[in-house]
Amino acid sequence: MPPTAATDTQIRDAAETLPREALGALQLERLQASADRVLSAQPLGAERLHDAGITDAREIGSLDDLERIPFMTKSDLRDAYPFGLLAVPRSELVRVHASSGTHGKPTVVAYTRADLETWTELMARAMAMSGVKAGMTIHNADGYGLFTGGFGFHQGGERLGATVIPVSGGRTSRQAMLLNDFGSEVLVATPSYALVIAQGLRESGIDPASLPLELALLGAEPWSEPMRAEIDRALHLRAVNFYGLSEMCGPGVATECLMMRAGLHVSEDHFVVEVVEPDTGRPVAPGDEGELVFTTLTKEALPLIRYRTGDIGRLMTEPCECGRTTVRLTGLRGRVDDMLIIRGVNLYPSSVEHALLSIKGVAGHYRLIIDRPGTMDQLTLECEPTGQRDRRSLRSEIEHALRDETGLRIEVDVVEPGTVPRSEGKAVRVVDRRPA
Repeated sequence: MPPTAATDTQIRDAAETLPREALGALQLERLQASADRVLSAQPLGAERLHDAGITDAREIGSLDDLERIPFMTKSDLRDAYPFGLLAVPRSELVRVHASSGTHGKPTVVAYTRADLETWTELMARAMAMSGVKAGMTIHNADGYGLFTGGFGFHQGGERLGATVIPVSGGRTSRQAMLLNDFGSEVLVATPSYALVIAQGLRESGIDPASLPLELALLGAEPWSEPMRAEIDRALHLRAVNFYGLSEMCGPGVATECLMMRAGLHVSEDHFVVEVVEPDTGRPVAPGDEGELVFTTLTKEALPLIRYRTGDIGRLMTEPCECGRTTVRLTGLRGRVDDMLIIRGVNLYPSSVEHALLSIKGVAGHYRLIIDRPGTMDQLTLECEPTGQRDRRSLRSEIEHALRDETGLRIEVDVVEPGTVPRSEGKAVRVVDRRPA
Protein backbone atom coordinates (compact mmCIF):
# COMPACT_ATOMS: atom_id res chain seq x y z
CA MET A 1 0.00 0.00 0.00
CA PRO A 2 1.28 3.53 -0.73
CA PRO A 3 1.99 5.70 2.33
CA THR A 4 -0.60 8.14 3.57
CA ALA A 5 -0.43 11.68 2.25
CA ALA A 6 0.71 13.17 5.56
CA THR A 7 3.47 10.63 6.14
CA ASP A 8 4.66 10.71 2.55
CA THR A 9 4.78 14.51 2.47
CA GLN A 10 6.93 14.56 5.59
CA ILE A 11 9.37 12.06 4.04
CA ARG A 12 9.55 13.91 0.75
CA ASP A 13 9.95 17.35 2.30
CA ALA A 14 12.90 15.99 4.29
CA ALA A 15 14.42 14.65 1.08
CA GLU A 16 14.58 18.17 -0.37
CA THR A 17 17.08 19.26 2.28
CA LEU A 18 19.10 16.08 2.78
CA PRO A 19 22.89 16.42 2.93
CA ARG A 20 24.32 15.40 -0.45
CA GLU A 21 25.94 12.24 0.97
CA ALA A 22 22.65 11.04 2.45
CA LEU A 23 20.77 11.87 -0.74
CA GLY A 24 23.32 9.90 -2.78
CA ALA A 25 22.88 6.89 -0.50
CA LEU A 26 19.09 7.08 -0.92
CA GLN A 27 19.47 7.32 -4.70
CA LEU A 28 21.77 4.30 -4.83
CA GLU A 29 19.39 2.21 -2.73
CA ARG A 30 16.47 3.13 -4.99
CA LEU A 31 18.53 2.69 -8.16
CA GLN A 32 19.34 -0.88 -7.16
CA ALA A 33 15.64 -1.54 -6.52
CA SER A 34 14.74 -0.06 -9.91
CA ALA A 35 17.44 -2.10 -11.66
CA ASP A 36 16.09 -5.20 -9.96
CA ARG A 37 12.63 -4.49 -11.43
CA VAL A 38 14.17 -4.00 -14.88
CA LEU A 39 16.24 -7.19 -14.70
CA SER A 40 13.27 -9.28 -13.66
CA ALA A 41 10.52 -7.88 -15.89
CA GLN A 42 11.69 -5.56 -18.70
CA PRO A 43 13.61 -7.52 -21.37
CA LEU A 44 15.05 -4.57 -23.31
CA GLY A 45 16.18 -2.78 -20.17
CA ALA A 46 17.66 -6.02 -18.84
CA GLU A 47 19.58 -6.44 -22.09
CA ARG A 48 21.12 -2.97 -21.67
CA LEU A 49 22.15 -3.84 -18.11
CA HIS A 50 23.65 -7.13 -19.28
CA ASP A 51 25.61 -5.19 -21.92
CA ALA A 52 27.18 -3.31 -19.01
CA GLY A 53 28.04 -6.56 -17.24
CA ILE A 54 25.27 -6.15 -14.68
CA THR A 55 23.22 -9.31 -14.04
CA ASP A 56 22.41 -8.56 -10.41
CA ALA A 57 21.27 -5.13 -9.16
CA ARG A 58 23.75 -5.33 -6.29
CA GLU A 59 26.54 -5.12 -8.87
CA ILE A 60 25.68 -1.42 -9.11
CA GLY A 61 27.95 -0.28 -6.33
CA SER A 62 27.76 3.48 -6.85
CA LEU A 63 25.96 6.08 -8.90
CA ASP A 64 29.10 6.34 -11.04
CA ASP A 65 28.30 2.85 -12.36
CA LEU A 66 25.46 4.41 -14.35
CA GLU A 67 28.02 5.55 -16.93
CA ARG A 68 28.64 1.89 -17.85
CA ILE A 69 25.02 1.34 -18.88
CA PRO A 70 23.85 2.02 -22.47
CA PHE A 71 21.22 4.71 -22.98
CA MET A 72 17.50 4.27 -23.53
CA THR A 73 15.96 6.57 -26.15
CA LYS A 74 12.61 7.72 -27.44
CA SER A 75 13.03 5.36 -30.40
CA ASP A 76 13.13 2.47 -27.92
CA LEU A 77 9.70 3.50 -26.64
CA ARG A 78 8.37 3.86 -30.18
CA ASP A 79 9.77 0.49 -31.23
CA ALA A 80 8.13 -1.09 -28.17
CA TYR A 81 4.77 0.63 -28.88
CA PRO A 82 2.45 0.40 -27.11
CA PHE A 83 3.31 -1.71 -24.04
CA GLY A 84 6.56 -3.52 -24.82
CA LEU A 85 8.56 -1.81 -22.05
CA LEU A 86 6.15 -2.49 -19.20
CA ALA A 87 7.70 -4.04 -16.10
CA VAL A 88 4.33 -5.02 -14.61
CA PRO A 89 1.36 -7.03 -15.94
CA ARG A 90 -1.25 -5.02 -17.86
CA SER A 91 -3.76 -5.86 -15.13
CA GLU A 92 -1.82 -3.65 -12.68
CA LEU A 93 -2.16 -0.49 -14.79
CA VAL A 94 -4.62 2.17 -13.65
CA ARG A 95 -3.84 4.84 -16.27
CA VAL A 96 -2.13 5.33 -19.64
CA HIS A 97 -0.83 8.60 -21.14
CA ALA A 98 0.95 9.22 -24.42
CA SER A 99 2.78 11.88 -26.42
CA SER A 100 1.18 13.60 -29.40
CA GLY A 101 2.98 11.36 -31.90
CA THR A 102 3.78 14.34 -34.13
CA HIS A 103 6.91 12.66 -35.50
CA GLY A 104 5.51 9.13 -35.80
CA LYS A 105 4.23 6.63 -33.27
CA PRO A 106 3.45 8.23 -29.90
CA THR A 107 5.45 7.27 -26.86
CA VAL A 108 3.15 5.50 -24.42
CA VAL A 109 3.60 5.68 -20.66
CA ALA A 110 1.64 3.79 -18.03
CA TYR A 111 1.07 4.02 -14.29
CA THR A 112 0.33 1.61 -11.48
CA ARG A 113 -1.66 2.85 -8.51
CA ALA A 114 1.60 3.44 -6.63
CA ASP A 115 3.01 5.36 -9.63
CA LEU A 116 0.00 7.70 -9.58
CA GLU A 117 0.39 8.18 -5.84
CA THR A 118 4.07 9.05 -6.27
CA TRP A 119 3.32 11.48 -9.12
CA THR A 120 0.55 13.14 -7.12
CA GLU A 121 2.87 13.64 -4.15
CA LEU A 122 5.64 14.96 -6.41
CA MET A 123 3.24 17.50 -7.91
CA ALA A 124 1.93 18.53 -4.51
CA ARG A 125 5.48 19.12 -3.32
CA ALA A 126 6.41 20.99 -6.51
CA MET A 127 3.32 23.19 -6.40
CA ALA A 128 3.91 23.98 -2.73
CA MET A 129 7.49 24.95 -3.67
CA SER A 130 6.05 27.31 -6.28
CA GLY A 131 3.80 29.08 -3.79
CA VAL A 132 0.48 27.22 -3.96
CA LYS A 133 -1.31 26.87 -0.61
CA ALA A 134 -4.34 25.02 0.65
CA GLY A 135 -7.52 26.97 0.01
CA MET A 136 -6.28 28.64 -3.18
CA THR A 137 -8.24 28.25 -6.42
CA ILE A 138 -6.33 26.93 -9.44
CA HIS A 139 -7.45 27.72 -12.99
CA ASN A 140 -6.02 24.77 -14.92
CA ALA A 141 -5.73 25.68 -18.62
CA ASP A 142 -3.37 22.82 -19.44
CA GLY A 143 -4.73 20.15 -21.75
CA TYR A 144 -6.37 17.06 -20.31
CA GLY A 145 -6.54 13.73 -22.15
CA LEU A 146 -3.40 11.84 -23.16
CA PHE A 147 -1.23 14.89 -22.38
CA THR A 148 0.09 14.60 -18.81
CA GLY A 149 0.03 18.32 -17.98
CA GLY A 150 -3.61 18.84 -17.02
CA PHE A 151 -3.84 15.74 -14.85
CA GLY A 152 -0.53 16.34 -13.08
CA PHE A 153 -1.45 19.82 -11.85
CA HIS A 154 -4.98 18.68 -11.09
CA GLN A 155 -3.83 15.83 -8.85
CA GLY A 156 -1.18 17.90 -7.10
CA GLY A 157 -3.53 20.81 -6.47
CA GLU A 158 -6.21 18.62 -4.94
CA ARG A 159 -3.63 16.87 -2.74
CA LEU A 160 -2.51 20.26 -1.43
CA GLY A 161 -6.07 21.15 -0.50
CA ALA A 162 -6.58 23.68 -3.28
CA THR A 163 -9.71 24.02 -5.42
CA VAL A 164 -8.98 23.00 -9.02
CA ILE A 165 -11.01 24.34 -11.96
CA PRO A 166 -10.40 21.82 -14.81
CA VAL A 167 -10.88 24.29 -17.66
CA SER A 168 -8.39 22.67 -20.08
CA GLY A 169 -7.17 24.61 -23.14
CA GLY A 170 -9.08 26.56 -25.76
CA ARG A 171 -12.05 28.95 -25.86
CA THR A 172 -9.94 31.84 -24.61
CA SER A 173 -12.87 34.22 -24.08
CA ARG A 174 -14.36 31.63 -21.73
CA GLN A 175 -11.02 31.35 -19.92
CA ALA A 176 -11.17 35.10 -19.32
CA MET A 177 -14.74 34.94 -18.05
CA LEU A 178 -13.99 32.10 -15.63
CA LEU A 179 -10.83 33.75 -14.30
CA ASN A 180 -12.89 36.83 -13.56
CA ASP A 181 -15.93 35.04 -12.14
CA PHE A 182 -14.22 32.34 -10.07
CA GLY A 183 -11.46 34.54 -8.66
CA SER A 184 -8.61 32.05 -9.16
CA GLU A 185 -5.27 32.88 -7.57
CA VAL A 186 -3.26 30.42 -9.67
CA LEU A 187 -3.10 29.97 -13.45
CA VAL A 188 -1.72 26.76 -14.99
CA ALA A 189 -0.87 26.93 -18.70
CA THR A 190 1.93 26.85 -21.23
CA PRO A 191 3.91 30.13 -21.33
CA SER A 192 2.66 31.00 -24.81
CA TYR A 193 -0.96 30.34 -23.87
CA ALA A 194 -0.60 32.46 -20.72
CA LEU A 195 0.07 35.44 -23.00
CA VAL A 196 -2.94 34.52 -25.14
CA ILE A 197 -5.09 34.46 -21.99
CA ALA A 198 -3.73 37.89 -20.99
CA GLN A 199 -4.78 39.22 -24.39
CA GLY A 200 -8.18 37.53 -24.00
CA LEU A 201 -8.71 39.27 -20.67
CA ARG A 202 -7.99 42.66 -22.18
CA GLU A 203 -10.25 41.99 -25.15
CA SER A 204 -13.03 41.06 -22.71
CA GLY A 205 -12.62 44.38 -20.93
CA ILE A 206 -11.05 42.79 -17.84
CA ASP A 207 -7.99 44.39 -16.33
CA PRO A 208 -5.66 41.56 -15.18
CA ALA A 209 -4.55 43.78 -12.30
CA SER A 210 -8.11 43.65 -10.96
CA LEU A 211 -8.00 39.85 -10.57
CA PRO A 212 -6.70 38.00 -7.50
CA LEU A 213 -4.16 36.10 -9.64
CA GLU A 214 -0.85 35.65 -7.82
CA LEU A 215 0.93 32.79 -9.58
CA ALA A 216 1.32 31.24 -13.02
CA LEU A 217 2.66 27.67 -13.09
CA LEU A 218 4.04 27.26 -16.59
CA GLY A 219 5.85 24.57 -18.55
CA ALA A 220 5.72 22.13 -21.49
CA GLU A 221 7.75 24.41 -23.78
CA PRO A 222 11.04 26.31 -23.48
CA TRP A 223 10.73 29.97 -22.48
CA SER A 224 13.16 32.73 -21.68
CA GLU A 225 13.59 35.22 -18.85
CA PRO A 226 12.31 38.07 -21.08
CA MET A 227 9.19 35.94 -21.73
CA ARG A 228 8.77 35.51 -17.97
CA ALA A 229 9.03 39.27 -17.49
CA GLU A 230 6.37 39.79 -20.18
CA ILE A 231 4.02 37.28 -18.53
CA ASP A 232 4.59 38.79 -15.07
CA ARG A 233 3.78 42.23 -16.46
CA ALA A 234 0.81 41.20 -18.60
CA LEU A 235 -0.95 39.22 -15.86
CA HIS A 236 0.33 41.04 -12.74
CA LEU A 237 1.62 37.87 -11.07
CA ARG A 238 4.77 35.78 -10.62
CA ALA A 239 5.42 33.05 -13.18
CA VAL A 240 7.18 29.86 -12.05
CA ASN A 241 8.82 27.31 -14.33
CA PHE A 242 7.97 23.59 -14.24
CA TYR A 243 9.91 20.88 -16.10
CA GLY A 244 8.79 17.35 -16.81
CA LEU A 245 8.39 14.73 -19.45
CA SER A 246 5.85 11.98 -19.72
CA GLU A 247 8.52 9.27 -19.84
CA MET A 248 9.46 10.14 -16.24
CA CYS A 249 6.00 10.92 -14.86
CA GLY A 250 4.84 14.17 -16.48
CA PRO A 251 5.34 17.58 -14.82
CA GLY A 252 6.99 17.42 -11.41
CA VAL A 253 10.48 16.26 -12.38
CA ALA A 254 11.98 19.70 -11.59
CA THR A 255 10.47 22.96 -10.38
CA GLU A 256 11.56 26.46 -9.47
CA CYS A 257 11.07 27.67 -5.92
CA LEU A 258 9.05 30.87 -5.68
CA MET A 259 11.63 32.36 -3.32
CA MET A 260 14.42 32.53 -5.92
CA ARG A 261 13.05 31.50 -9.35
CA ALA A 262 16.66 30.68 -10.26
CA GLY A 263 16.97 27.13 -11.55
CA LEU A 264 14.57 24.21 -11.24
CA HIS A 265 15.05 21.89 -8.26
CA VAL A 266 15.26 18.28 -9.46
CA SER A 267 13.30 15.72 -7.42
CA GLU A 268 16.46 13.74 -6.83
CA ASP A 269 14.86 11.28 -4.46
CA HIS A 270 12.94 9.99 -7.52
CA PHE A 271 15.29 10.72 -10.43
CA VAL A 272 19.01 10.71 -11.15
CA VAL A 273 19.99 13.37 -13.68
CA GLU A 274 23.12 13.44 -15.85
CA VAL A 275 24.30 15.86 -18.55
CA VAL A 276 26.10 14.42 -21.59
CA GLU A 277 27.49 15.64 -24.89
CA PRO A 278 24.72 15.18 -27.49
CA ASP A 279 27.10 13.82 -30.13
CA THR A 280 29.22 11.44 -28.07
CA GLY A 281 27.14 10.66 -24.99
CA ARG A 282 30.12 11.42 -22.75
CA PRO A 283 29.57 13.31 -19.48
CA VAL A 284 30.20 17.05 -19.68
CA ALA A 285 32.19 19.02 -17.12
CA PRO A 286 30.18 20.23 -14.08
CA GLY A 287 28.12 23.27 -15.02
CA ASP A 288 28.56 22.79 -18.77
CA GLU A 289 25.66 22.58 -21.20
CA GLY A 290 24.57 19.25 -22.67
CA GLU A 291 21.72 16.80 -23.14
CA LEU A 292 19.79 15.81 -20.03
CA VAL A 293 19.65 12.11 -19.18
CA PHE A 294 17.27 10.84 -16.48
CA THR A 295 16.96 7.58 -14.58
CA THR A 296 13.76 6.74 -12.70
CA LEU A 297 14.20 5.51 -9.15
CA THR A 298 10.64 4.74 -8.02
CA LYS A 299 8.61 3.97 -11.16
CA GLU A 300 6.91 0.57 -11.21
CA ALA A 301 5.15 0.32 -14.59
CA LEU A 302 7.83 1.93 -16.76
CA PRO A 303 11.25 2.08 -15.09
CA LEU A 304 13.82 3.71 -17.38
CA ILE A 305 17.57 3.67 -16.78
CA ARG A 306 19.62 6.40 -18.51
CA TYR A 307 16.87 7.81 -20.70
CA ARG A 308 18.11 10.43 -23.17
CA THR A 309 15.54 13.23 -23.09
CA GLY A 310 16.81 15.26 -26.05
CA ASP A 311 16.48 18.37 -23.85
CA ILE A 312 19.41 20.78 -23.58
CA GLY A 313 20.39 22.30 -20.23
CA ARG A 314 22.98 22.39 -17.48
CA LEU A 315 23.12 21.61 -13.76
CA MET A 316 23.69 24.02 -10.92
CA THR A 317 25.02 22.16 -7.88
CA GLU A 318 25.41 24.87 -5.24
CA PRO A 319 22.64 24.94 -2.60
CA CYS A 320 19.78 27.35 -3.22
CA GLU A 321 19.10 30.19 -0.81
CA CYS A 322 15.70 28.60 -0.18
CA GLY A 323 17.53 25.87 1.78
CA ARG A 324 17.01 22.98 -0.63
CA THR A 325 20.09 20.91 -1.40
CA THR A 326 18.93 19.31 -4.64
CA VAL A 327 20.66 20.14 -7.92
CA ARG A 328 18.93 22.65 -10.20
CA LEU A 329 18.34 22.66 -13.93
CA THR A 330 19.20 25.90 -15.67
CA GLY A 331 19.78 27.13 -19.19
CA LEU A 332 16.92 25.06 -20.63
CA ARG A 333 16.66 26.17 -24.25
CA GLY A 334 14.84 23.42 -26.05
CA ARG A 335 15.47 20.02 -27.53
CA VAL A 336 18.43 18.84 -29.56
CA ASP A 337 16.10 18.46 -32.55
CA ASP A 338 14.76 22.03 -32.07
CA MET A 339 18.15 23.36 -33.16
CA LEU A 340 18.17 24.99 -36.59
CA ILE A 341 21.26 25.08 -38.80
CA ILE A 342 21.06 28.27 -40.84
CA ARG A 343 23.93 28.95 -43.23
CA GLY A 344 26.21 26.83 -41.08
CA VAL A 345 25.24 28.47 -37.77
CA ASN A 346 23.52 26.53 -34.98
CA LEU A 347 20.46 28.39 -33.72
CA TYR A 348 17.93 27.65 -31.00
CA PRO A 349 14.55 29.46 -31.17
CA SER A 350 14.99 30.35 -27.49
CA SER A 351 18.02 32.49 -28.42
CA VAL A 352 15.82 34.45 -30.79
CA GLU A 353 13.18 34.85 -28.09
CA HIS A 354 15.74 36.14 -25.61
CA ALA A 355 16.90 38.86 -28.00
CA LEU A 356 13.43 39.74 -29.27
CA LEU A 357 11.72 40.17 -25.92
CA SER A 358 14.58 42.23 -24.51
CA ILE A 359 13.39 45.03 -26.79
CA LYS A 360 10.73 47.42 -25.57
CA GLY A 361 7.64 47.52 -27.73
CA VAL A 362 7.63 43.87 -28.92
CA ALA A 363 4.84 41.42 -28.05
CA GLY A 364 5.52 37.84 -26.96
CA HIS A 365 3.89 36.36 -30.06
CA TYR A 366 6.35 35.42 -32.79
CA ARG A 367 7.41 32.68 -35.19
CA LEU A 368 10.42 31.82 -37.32
CA ILE A 369 9.82 31.03 -40.99
CA ILE A 370 12.46 29.13 -42.97
CA ASP A 371 12.42 29.42 -46.78
CA ARG A 372 14.86 28.45 -49.51
CA PRO A 373 14.16 30.86 -52.39
CA GLY A 374 17.46 29.96 -54.08
CA THR A 375 20.39 27.84 -52.99
CA MET A 376 20.62 29.26 -49.45
CA ASP A 377 18.21 29.04 -46.53
CA GLN A 378 16.51 32.28 -45.53
CA LEU A 379 15.20 32.86 -42.01
CA THR A 380 12.50 35.43 -41.30
CA LEU A 381 11.22 36.44 -37.88
CA GLU A 382 7.56 37.38 -37.84
CA CYS A 383 6.60 39.39 -34.77
CA GLU A 384 4.11 41.96 -33.49
CA PRO A 385 4.51 45.40 -31.94
CA THR A 386 2.92 46.72 -28.80
CA GLY A 387 1.80 50.33 -28.58
CA GLN A 388 2.48 52.79 -31.37
CA ARG A 389 6.19 52.35 -32.05
CA ASP A 390 7.41 53.19 -35.54
CA ARG A 391 7.59 49.88 -37.42
CA ARG A 392 10.71 50.75 -39.39
CA SER A 393 12.79 51.73 -36.38
CA LEU A 394 11.49 48.74 -34.41
CA ARG A 395 12.44 46.38 -37.23
CA SER A 396 15.94 47.83 -37.40
CA GLU A 397 16.42 47.52 -33.64
CA ILE A 398 15.26 43.89 -33.67
CA GLU A 399 17.56 42.97 -36.57
CA HIS A 400 20.55 44.49 -34.77
CA ALA A 401 19.70 42.65 -31.53
CA LEU A 402 19.33 39.36 -33.38
CA ARG A 403 22.64 39.79 -35.15
CA ASP A 404 24.37 40.50 -31.82
CA GLU A 405 22.71 37.50 -30.13
CA THR A 406 22.98 34.89 -32.90
CA GLY A 407 25.61 36.09 -35.36
CA LEU A 408 23.07 35.73 -38.17
CA ARG A 409 21.35 38.26 -40.37
CA ILE A 410 17.68 37.43 -39.84
CA GLU A 411 14.98 39.21 -41.82
CA VAL A 412 12.33 40.77 -39.57
CA ASP A 413 8.69 41.26 -40.52
CA VAL A 414 6.79 43.41 -38.02
CA VAL A 415 3.17 42.47 -38.71
CA GLU A 416 -0.17 43.82 -37.49
CA PRO A 417 -1.12 42.88 -33.90
CA GLY A 418 -3.07 39.63 -33.87
CA THR A 419 -1.50 38.36 -37.12
CA VAL A 420 0.88 35.76 -35.67
CA PRO A 421 -1.16 32.55 -35.10
CA ARG A 422 -1.99 31.89 -31.44
CA SER A 423 -1.68 28.51 -29.79
CA GLU A 424 -3.98 27.06 -27.14
CA GLY A 425 -1.24 24.68 -26.01
CA LYS A 426 2.40 24.44 -27.06
CA ALA A 427 3.35 27.25 -29.41
CA VAL A 428 4.51 26.46 -32.94
CA ARG A 429 7.61 28.65 -33.15
CA VAL A 430 9.15 27.34 -36.38
CA VAL A 431 7.47 27.03 -39.77
CA ASP A 432 9.67 25.24 -42.32
CA ARG A 433 8.64 26.08 -45.87
CA ARG A 434 11.70 24.61 -47.56
CA PRO A 435 10.96 22.13 -50.34
CA ALA A 436 11.24 18.52 -49.23
